[in-house]
Amino acid sequence: MTLLDLKKAHELFDLPEEGRWLVKRLWGDQAVGIVGGEPKCCKSFLALDMAVAVATGTPCLRHFPVPQMGRVLLFAAEDAQHIVRRRLESIARAAEVCFEKLDIQVITTPTLRLDVKSDRQRLTETIQSVRPKLLVLDPFVRLHRIDENAAAEVAPLLGYLRELQRRFHIAILLVHHAKKGASHARAGQALRGSSEIHAWGDSNLYLRRKNDDLLLTIEHRAAPSGEGIHLELHEKGKALALQVVDKISSKSEPGEKTIHERIRQVLADAKEPMSLRGLRKVLKIRMESLCQALKVLRTEGYIRKGDQGYRLDDRNECVSVSRSSIPSKGNGNRKQLNLPGETESGAAGTQPGEG
Repeated sequence: MTLLDLKKAHELFDLPEEGRWLVKRLWGDQAVGIVGGEPKCCKSFLALDMAVAVATGTPCLRHFPVPQMGRVLLFAAEDAQHIVRRRLESIARAAEVCFEKLDIQVITTPTLRLDVKSDRQRLTETIQSVRPKLLVLDPFVRLHRIDENAAAEVAPLLGYLRELQRRFHIAILLVHHAKKGASHARAGQALRGSSEIHAWGDSNLYLRRKNDDLLLTIEHRAAPSGEGIHLELHEKGKALALQVVDKISSKSEPGEKTIHERIRQVLADAKEPMSLRGLRKVLKIRMESLCQALKVLRTEGYIRKGDQGYRLDDRNECVSVSRSSIPSKGNGNRKQLNLPGETESGAAGTQPGEG
């Protein structure tokens, strides 16, 4: 009788925090997953931005650090080669890296079908030869002729990709479409086809449009999922790429309170000091935006932080919280005050609700 391989729990392989991410907070190391969304939601732009980031070690979307860089293997099934080149070149300009030095290998074979044994074999041998850190396949619908709604047909294809991930220790990004008319469904449940597709992902990214806003939602199997992040397709000269937009810190509409005013109002109404977690729960804003606003308010002397949490500074309690002259960035003399547990960028770690 031949037993299965066994290890005690404490003997299992582990990774330090930095080693768990391919793109910090966005995509796990050696994770498989989906970049999903409705048509014209910039799914391909996001996938290519990640490809450039991993290939160069520069932050994805100029925002998310890349602890581990490496070669990228890309198959863009819907776009002509000149379009793929133009997009990668634009993203490289936005990232301020040399386009000619991008370590991105583009599969130019006209078709690749994961439901055909010979194509799977060719892809496997290509990965074995190229040894990429990240495989990008865009989109899933062009990689097969199966019924996406049939779990029995979808599972073997996803199982093959999982086998590639485990055999070659690579991350796999699969671009996939959302269902029509599913804008109100939970992001993962809005994906087209069998629920196997949503369940398969270790790291999933979802793009949705609401009026003119483009919202990115992050979902992880083994890490805290991020809040919605606003993106926009920004053009600067010949550089066209997605970028993160902090809607909280943008100019408010007439009559709408700024984030600084909202914080002061909440603290004014509170009967006791409030923790960072408590403020975030009430205000429902990104941790990074909250920490940046708290820095400004502390620097300007509007609030104080004690052992029990944040409260209005006694010297400014008489100042109306509707005052809107607080600067949105800095304090005019370039000094910054770091909150406990914050990084240099003002983010309070990677765990939501800390503090």
